[in-house]
Amino acid sequence: MGASIRQVTWLATRGRLLRLALLGLACAAPPPALPAAAPESSLQVLHWWTSAGERRAARVLASRLGDEGIEWKDNAVPGGAGLGAGKVLKSRVLAGDSPGATQIIGVSVGEWAALGLLREFDSVAAAGNWSRVLFPTVYALVQHQGHIVAAPLGIHRINTLLYNRKLFARLQLAPPANWNEFEQAARKLRAAGVAPLVQSSEPWQVATLFENLLLAEGGPEYYRDLFVRLNPQAAADKRLPDTLSRLRAMKAWMQAPLEEQSWTDTVRRFARREAAMLVMGDWAKAELNEWGHATDDEFSCAPMPGTARLHLYSVDTLAMLGSDSSRMTAQEKLAKLVVTPAVQQQFNAAKGAVPVRRDADTAGMDSCARDSWMTFASGAAAQVPSLVHRMAADEESRDAIIAEVHRYFMNDSITEADVQRRLATVLRALNLRRRK
Repeated sequence: MGASIRQVTWLATRGRLLRLALLGLACAAPPPALPAAAPESSLQVLHWWTSAGERRAARVLASRLGDEGIEWKDNAVPGGAGLGAGKVLKSRVLAGDSPGATQIIGVSVGEWAALGLLREFDSVAAAGNWSRVLFPTVYALVQHQGHIVAAPLGIHRINTLLYNRKLFARLQLAPPANWNEFEQAARKLRAAGVAPLVQSSEPWQVATLFENLLLAEGGPEYYRDLFVRLNPQAAADKRLPDTLSRLRAMKAWMQAPLEEQSWTDTVRRFARREAAMLVMGDWAKAELNEWGHATDDEFSCAPMPGTARLHLYSVDTLAMLGSDSSRMTAQEKLAKLVVTPAVQQQFNAAKGAVPVRRDADTAGMDSCARDSWMTFASGAAAQVPSLVHRMAADEESRDAIIAEVHRYFMNDSITEADVQRRLATVLRALNLRRRK
């Protein structure tokens, strides 16, 4: 328990120091006025799209920006869940060398905007009628204090279960719709000599599986109570130990050996038919497509068991940094471009996501994308922000919760009651930090 308090205190201190450093940079006296520079014909974009499907999606944006006479200077930083890119961005901003555009998502958008470091695009949004064409949840996500500070790209569904469609058909199995059906399918797969599930022990991938299970077991309101409101009392709820027990039970169905691997390696093992199922955001579908496995052919996807009418979401967004007026034209063109219907369709088809627009054409979507878009479009009650993918809570809260879940997953001597006590302590510490 003491370790949890120390960990949260350290995370909070780290975050405060970074915010103070960035705030000092943002509020520093401006340099002497210089002659107006000619508008830039290039824009450096920092992001973490480094897999095959992600690179294809980035090329869509680069090509369309090129059509506007602006060169996309790619600055891709490897690292699952954007951990590496986040560190690079912070160091570059502190060094006064910010990129023209950068991938910032979820709660982090508001944190960067609060420092005064993001360019506002109210006129671009007004001209594009964003308030009407974007889903309300997405429109709210790219705002800060009434101003538009980011451009939305696409919506990923985190509660996605990929499965080997041909194998399921041969064994006369249907995609499991609940926990009992998952266990029945797993037993039948094991009896046929097939590993039911492939999984990496990388912390964020384990936590992604956990948040899926928590949503299925506890429902969206309990999920929000624990991960959005960070309510310490929610840790005492019976639904938390039940979910933890389910997470540990799933280890028996995982493909051996259980190793820490990148998400692309995890997907590759699934593509090699080393296991029949994979729980991963729908970006995994884009990788399968890139490797020649068309969706709805050998492989397909379904909602995570118990979450059919829910959408555990993550939204990709681009923000523009710096007060350099010479970059404004290029930045505004990029912000305008990414929300257009054609780019939305092309980018998200390549990336495995779905458009942020309410008027998207579903006719050209595969079955997974169509179900994802229609579920998200059904309304706010179905939309649940992913903790792991920075939609539900700030970075310190996210990291602290993931650490507790991962520790439990890796160490079978830790009990569910231990996690409840530790997590309650963590949440109390996080709430104290919030009030300071």
